[in-house]
Amino acid sequence: MNIRVGQGFDVHRWVDGRPLMLGGMEIPHNQGLLGHSDADVLLHAICDALLGAGGLRDIGQHFPDSDPLYKGASSLMLLQEVYGLLTKEGWLLGNLDATVICEKPKLAEHIPTMQLTIATALKAEPDQVNIKATTTEKLGFTGRNEGVAAQAVVLIAREAHRRS
Repeated sequence: MNIRVGQGFDVHRWVDGRPLMLGGMEIPHNQGLLGHSDADVLLHAICDALLGAGGLRDIGQHFPDSDPLYKGASSLMLLQEVYGLLTKEGWLLGNLDATVICEKPKLAEHIPTMQLTIATALKAEPDQVNIKATTTEKLGFTGRNEGVAAQAVVLIAREAHRRS
């Protein structure tokens, strides 16, 4: 069996007048994140981790912010497209571990729904998807509540005889 690991990282700044999308769901909050798509920083980090593991560059190569087609696009749809690229090559998700980094809002109550939403999008079992949230103890741009960061690590696998 072939296995690969990929990591992803993304950051978006806070902005007024947009809903907060994280992990494929809307989180009640007084601000949202700035971005060309729906700015779901967690799903963007996961997309980059999957693309990196598959040797498929990064999210900006596949969904450039200069393309009006992706203006306001659902990051959950982007995640499904990314995973489709991998499965076409015979890759399947082994597991995903991701962390959202922000001071506010508190995310603990939303994490089970995020995990289920992401697992469903990746055609995976919920126990293959682990989502965590942490703060930076008021240090740095996330600590000053200027934005949100996310990082993700994935393991993908395929049968050794399967080649693209």
